[in-house]
Amino acid sequence: MSQLIPVRKIYDVCIIGSGAGGGTAAKVLTEGGLNVVMLEAGPVLNPEKDFKEHIWPYELPHRGAGVGGGLRYQIGDEFMAPNGFWEIEGEPYTTAPGSTFRWFRSRIEGGRTNHWGRIALRFGPADFKARSTDGMGDDWPITYDELAPYYDKVESFIGVFGSKENVPNSPDGVFLPPPKARCTETIIKKACDQLKITCIPSRLAILTQPLNGRAACHYCAQCGRGCMTASNFSSSQVMIPVAQATGRFTLIANAMAREIVLGKSGRVEAVSYIDKTIRSENRVYAKAVVVAASACESARLLLNSRSTSFSNGLANSSGVVGRYLTDSVGNDLAGYFPQLEKMPAHNHDGVGGMHLYMPWWRFGRKNDFLRGYHIEFGGGRDMPGVGSFGGVCARNEGYGVSLKQKCRSSYGTVIGFSGRGEMIPNEKSFCELDPNVVDQWGIPVLRFHWEWGENELKMADDMHETFRSIIEAGGGTVLSNPFPVQRPRISEGGAIIHELGTVRMGNDPKSSALNKYCQAHDVRNLFVADAAPFVTNADKNPTLTIMALSWRTSEYLIDQARKGEI
Repeated sequence: MSQLIPVRKIYDVCIIGSGAGGGTAAKVLTEGGLNVVMLEAGPVLNPEKDFKEHIWPYELPHRGAGVGGGLRYQIGDEFMAPNGFWEIEGEPYTTAPGSTFRWFRSRIEGGRTNHWGRIALRFGPADFKARSTDGMGDDWPITYDELAPYYDKVESFIGVFGSKENVPNSPDGVFLPPPKARCTETIIKKACDQLKITCIPSRLAILTQPLNGRAACHYCAQCGRGCMTASNFSSSQVMIPVAQATGRFTLIANAMAREIVLGKSGRVEAVSYIDKTIRSENRVYAKAVVVAASACESARLLLNSRSTSFSNGLANSSGVVGRYLTDSVGNDLAGYFPQLEKMPAHNHDGVGGMHLYMPWWRFGRKNDFLRGYHIEFGGGRDMPGVGSFGGVCARNEGYGVSLKQKCRSSYGTVIGFSGRGEMIPNEKSFCELDPNVVDQWGIPVLRFHWEWGENELKMADDMHETFRSIIEAGGGTVLSNPFPVQRPRISEGGAIIHELGTVRMGNDPKSSALNKYCQAHDVRNLFVADAAPFVTNADKNPTLTIMALSWRTSEYLIDQARKGEI
């Protein structure tokens, strides 16, 4: 009697990664009628168990001071949303001699959207035409007008607060009402008005009104810890539940993707992954694959997916996979504002982020550097950050009553500024496979090469001088070293956590890996839906653009599937 061979389940689409791009793809594809399986390298998120939204410092093992797992200059990492790591035991990465690069990774359902500051900025028309504007870098194969309808769709669904301002190259969107400015923000707003620096309501993916069954923000100002009411956006709480509700979605957690398998037809047919719970290798089969593991992780997966057809990595006949790696240019400064000592103690209600910000206000002018930056700032009496009580304790020395008096008087008097600017891609900043190092699953790891260009260094210096002028115009005094560790002239590569551009899109298959729909030139049923397809960095945080691109790519994939092309 012959043995029955089990029927192999073949999904319409396999998505690798559950963050901004992967979650958006899951929502759109399943609502479009496709059966989707998603591989997530971490566990399923349980907000009630995993989020520490309203926990007090004395309830934590180290009183909220952390043990080095969080941001290098930020205390309080025990408070943060779970499974965001600078270093993961058993999953190393390396840097080339002379390079410094830090890689933040998330291993949990929803990915980095659990750790995102929710700053939701549209790229502007000029950002898609950088080379046409100033002759550096490359233009995108799409325009702002082509992506604008998808920005509309994302904002309308997830909820973004803001205001219509008509700022050049910082497009307005579909906005919920912004929250009112707090006292620290009104001080800075007056200083910016005096200096003719544009200062407007922020644009954050946090609800100020109920939307799609989600409650409005209750203004606990602890968004970085997660949000049990899902009032701030995360893929795990906003996108993935929609996909699950269709009945056409399967999530495989603790699944570390190792290789995308190419079939005899020249199309991808499966994804090989490690089940981390039992350390075994499995395969999931699909008619199409959407890679959304984060820019560098996606590049790593493609480079590790070698075959006789693609000896340098899947969909890499152009050789650009891993190249054109960028991160946002960053610099920071903080000021002490004595008038805040006289401010009566009060609750600094609001969202866990800035209520105002400064978009790039010198657009179109002649500057000492190309492109531009926006400014984020914050202060007041909160638990995390340089203006927090922990930050006060880190800056003051002493003992007993005198120390307590110093801490009380200076608590809430510091306002910190951070710049986020555009990096122009250069040939010395890229990632590749390390020929000698593998992770605990036997998968070759990434090796990073990094170097800032002169343009970025000039931009960082300009940030510093701008922050100084705002502090002084607001009646403050610059603090030369408000952080536990002195910050450098410019942020380290990777430190801003906006790495992108490693699997770029373009019209020419010889100089790009993906077409204008983020579909691989070399492999018709392979797509990339995170920040890897980006051609330029822009001075805006990339997450909103990741979701808009993913939505557009997913609609195209659905159309191709209906036509029988995939």
